[in-house]
Amino acid sequence: MARNLTGKTVAVLATDGFEQVELTEPVKALRDAGATVHVVAPKSSQIQGWNHHDKGDMVTVDAALDQADATRYDALMLPGGVINPDALRLEPKAIAFIQSFVQTGKPIAAICHGPWTLIDAGGVRGRKVTSWPSLKTDLTNAGADWVDEAVVTDRGLVTSRKPDDLTAFCPKMIEEFAEGRHLGHRHAAE
Repeated sequence: MARNLTGKTVAVLATDGFEQVELTEPVKALRDAGATVHVVAPKSSQIQGWNHHDKGDMVTVDAALDQADATRYDALMLPGGVINPDALRLEPKAIAFIQSFVQTGKPIAAICHGPWTLIDAGGVRGRKVTSWPSLKTDLTNAGADWVDEAVVTDRGLVTSRKPDDLTAFCPKMIEEFAEGRHLGHRHAAE
């Protein structure tokens, strides 16, 4: 059941190398539910998407990371692609941006390799999560309870494994974003 996100503003944090469908499909679902969506990236203008191993489309950046204020957003979405989260993990401003959501209990959705950045932001310890299988050891070592399921929700954190899971991921993301802050999420991060 779709929830109404009218009046909510969602940040989608990404950079070059994001898996195209893992950004475009959630953005479409969020907008269809009434949310205002901003693609936030370390650089302005555009970022390069990928379709598995081939270059995909360029996506317009709505807000440069160095000017983005996490307090203006109600929720955060983290698309996957191997290159995207690996590059974001090396950006202190990206980690600080994600930490703001973790520390304030705002809902976060991450798919495929997207949860990788949550490790550096302190967002997985004591949480049940899923991801692309190659992240299992990293997430487990960071204190997460990793499971192999299409979509997992734990106190406002929604995770999925791969593009095939988008049909389960998008509705659950919208549901959690509609619920808003999860104070248990904040306490788990402390």
